[in-house]
Amino acid sequence: MPAGPILLVGCGKMGGALLAGWIARDLAVADIAVVEPGEAAAAAARSAHGVTVVSEIGALAADFAPRVVVLAVKPAVMDAVVPPYRRFVGPGTVFLSIAAGKTIGYLARRLGEPAAIVRAMPNMPAAVGRGISVLCANAEASAAQAGDCRALLAAVGEAVVIDDESLLDAVTAVSGSGPAYVFLLIECLAAAGAEAGLPQALAARLARATVCGAGALAEQSPEPAATLRRNVTSPGGTTEAALEVLMAGNGLEPLLTRAVAAATRRSRELAD
Repeated sequence: MPAGPILLVGCGKMGGALLAGWIARDLAVADIAVVEPGEAAAAAARSAHGVTVVSEIGALAADFAPRVVVLAVKPAVMDAVVPPYRRFVGPGTVFLSIAAGKTIGYLARRLGEPAAIVRAMPNMPAAVGRGISVLCANAEASAAQAGDCRALLAAVGEAVVIDDESLLDAVTAVSGSGPAYVFLLIECLAAAGAEAGLPQALAARLARATVCGAGALAEQSPEPAATLRRNVTSPGGTTEAALEVLMAGNGLEPLLTRAVAAATRRSRELAD
């Protein structure tokens, strides 16, 4: 983990997950400061982790010099939130943003040159240490600074570094938004089970356990997903009958392709 002060801006669901992951990885509480205007989120961070929490940047000590500033706020408020943090721009500080769609160029225009910036897209399984993040650094960020950002994200799951920032829109659509697709699958599978005659509580339990169990099997198996699918499918059996529907020309694959394309377009629209 990075040595030196970390400033977390925003301690909502993702910010809170990151904070918990850092402390679990033995990042010293004294090395973390949080800016969080929401009273409930601020109180939760103080009580759960004992970190210093202030409601606005002006409440930080004048000589406070963070090694990493983590911008964990919603894209819609970035215009208002980011500019005051240009006071920290300098060779000793890197900015790590996890705001969907907000490009490195967008951040650089609001922070001023030459800010060291890493843009990343984590996802919500970070809350249980099972997230995956993809990050991309600008030329001003040193290898050590990019490494610090990767270590902070790796505290809550996998962290993958890429050089092509344009890929982050599709990353957002697949893994950033992806947990919602899986949760919807659980909802739909449970509803279909109930429609087939199962009690709702049993259908919900079966759907959740099946999706979670299949995910765990996919993670632990060296086989590709297509092979695992075929392993479950007996010729002429019940699974094959279901897959004929799901794999039809208007089935799951084209539906997900359209969904990911829509999310990718929206990520690009959020850039300005």
